[in-house]
Amino acid sequence: MRLVGLALLLVSTAAAQTPAKRPFSLDDLARIRTVSDPAVSPDGGWVSYTVTTVDTVRDRRQSDVWMTSWDGSRTVRLTSSPESEHGAQWSPDGRWLAFLSDRGDPNDVGQLWLLDRAGGEAQRVTALRGGITDYAWAPDGKRLVLVAKDPSADSVAADTGAAQTAKRPVPIVLDRFQFKRDEDGYLDRRREHLYLFDPIGRRSEPLTAGEHDDLLPSWSPDGSTIAFVSKRGPDPDRTDNWDIYAIAPKPGADARQLTTFEGSDGDPEQDSRPAWSPDGKLIAYLQGGAPKLIYYGVERLAVVPAAGGPARVVSPGLDRWVKEPRWSEDGRTIAFLLEDDRNVHLARVPAEGGSVERIVSGNRVISGLTGGPGGRLAVVASTPNAPAEVFAVEPGGTLRALSHQNDAWLSEVALAQVEQISFRSRDGTPINGLLVKPPDWTPGRRYPAVLRIHGGPVMQVENDFNEQWQWLASRGYVVITANPRGSSGRGERFASAIYADWGHKDAEDVLAAVDYAVREGVADPERLGVGGWSYGGILTNYVIAQDHRFKAAISGAGIANILAGYGTDEYIREYEAELGLPWQRTAAWLKVSSPFLHADRIVTPTLFLCGDKDFNVPLLNSEQMYQALRSLGRETQLVIYPGEYHTIRRPSFVRDRLQRYAEWYDKHLK
Repeated sequence: MRLVGLALLLVSTAAAQTPAKRPFSLDDLARIRTVSDPAVSPDGGWVSYTVTTVDTVRDRRQSDVWMTSWDGSRTVRLTSSPESEHGAQWSPDGRWLAFLSDRGDPNDVGQLWLLDRAGGEAQRVTALRGGITDYAWAPDGKRLVLVAKDPSADSVAADTGAAQTAKRPVPIVLDRFQFKRDEDGYLDRRREHLYLFDPIGRRSEPLTAGEHDDLLPSWSPDGSTIAFVSKRGPDPDRTDNWDIYAIAPKPGADARQLTTFEGSDGDPEQDSRPAWSPDGKLIAYLQGGAPKLIYYGVERLAVVPAAGGPARVVSPGLDRWVKEPRWSEDGRTIAFLLEDDRNVHLARVPAEGGSVERIVSGNRVISGLTGGPGGRLAVVASTPNAPAEVFAVEPGGTLRALSHQNDAWLSEVALAQVEQISFRSRDGTPINGLLVKPPDWTPGRRYPAVLRIHGGPVMQVENDFNEQWQWLASRGYVVITANPRGSSGRGERFASAIYADWGHKDAEDVLAAVDYAVREGVADPERLGVGGWSYGGILTNYVIAQDHRFKAAISGAGIANILAGYGTDEYIREYEAELGLPWQRTAAWLKVSSPFLHADRIVTPTLFLCGDKDFNVPLLNSEQMYQALRSLGRETQLVIYPGEYHTIRRPSFVRDRLQRYAEWYDKHLK
């Protein structure tokens, strides 16, 4: 009995010495590290990756290159300059680690740097005036192919000694069909092209040219050919008809078009490089849906002969979005990332076609895939209760952590639990989502609840780590999320159900999520809020124009008068495909503009927010809704983030936005 008593005393003493975890706070935004860009070394002994942190002094995000040994025993930080480095790739012999950085560049554009694994400081090896956005090593390690933008007039003037003249403002002359793009600003005739680069002699030569972009280059195993993605034709701005091309790595060589599908082949928006089979005979890539479906069309895995010939969809029965194809060493299977109902899994399929096998599944999101010799695979993966880290994929699909960037932070913080939920919409359609409960959740108690709506619309709420959800849950809110029709993860028919019919079925679906939370006794029906960013802000506008149960709304970077979007944002192709021309199909445009045209139906106190440089969903749209509600005497406020685009990046603004979310909801729901 004495031994039992002693054991109980030791256990209780140890528990008392374990510090209690604290709630998530806004200060934690500066402590969370973002891990990305994994790359396995040629010998399989190391995995490099990018770690992005917050520099609170300079109020910016900062990224560095790290690497961890495959057995996990050693971790080394490779760069530590005040500027950022990212996109590391190993040379084929493993001696060099290349990366991109704008440090020291007079035009503040990215250049290629090489770090000798034998020792010494990294060296900048390019000075292309337009900057480098992507690159790939040749198999022999003696050359690289670069993706570089045509230089601006200012950078050319600086090189010719006319920098002072170049500083004077000049008129912006536009003559392109798509003349603006978020973060790029107004679009001139400059494009991105391929260059061959000799890392020893440090010489670059143009490989492609013309009024089209050439992107995502990939070398054949024998180094004789480079596959890449390009959108050509009389006016590439008018279509999304990307195709796979191949070119010999010689200046003056002609590119061969390999794919002829009328829709997208290898759309750069998916950031999935064409992948060569080990024997160099086939190229795997992503084939989009019918052009009419624009972004509602599912991206499918396809292969095309490198020598020319008809393309073939490898898994025609797979009605899910896929990305990042990677061949097995024997060429028999192709691994890829598979988006499926709130998750992103690692899967593979026989190259000749057949059943899809999930290698890594579960409630998680995989956002990176890399491989090495001996079939080694590494991924970046996250869950609702752990930010992304690098993992080795072990036999049987288990994950072994290689990076531990957030372990110390996780040991201190009490996080909210995220639950999978399913329910039916008004018309009986099954809808799935996630429910986030406060860390100190008490069963049987109803909590103030906030419906948070995702952007896109063709995106999904995922089993990923979400600082916004954790912040609101730490403030005592239940966070309700859903994947309404229009979302990805449930197939093409589910996504295209809102085609030219925004704010109808999808609004019913997210409102059904609120009904579910109330019915389950989780949400207090008298203390409900709603909000979202981008399409989440747009759908918020639709929701509050047709349902008065919400006591507070937050519409971020949204639009309600869709007619105002034509010619003022970057979606000209999508608008004309989905809604038609405004002067020909005016009724369709007025139908989807109902929140603005019926703003008098809105009674919910609404906070509007946007970046002043947003060309994705421009500020004028938030200004219009703010002005309409102000004219009607409704409670409203408009917050503008100077110098910010569609994605708010400045850390102090990211923090400010979350603080305002909490204060607006607190004011009206507590």
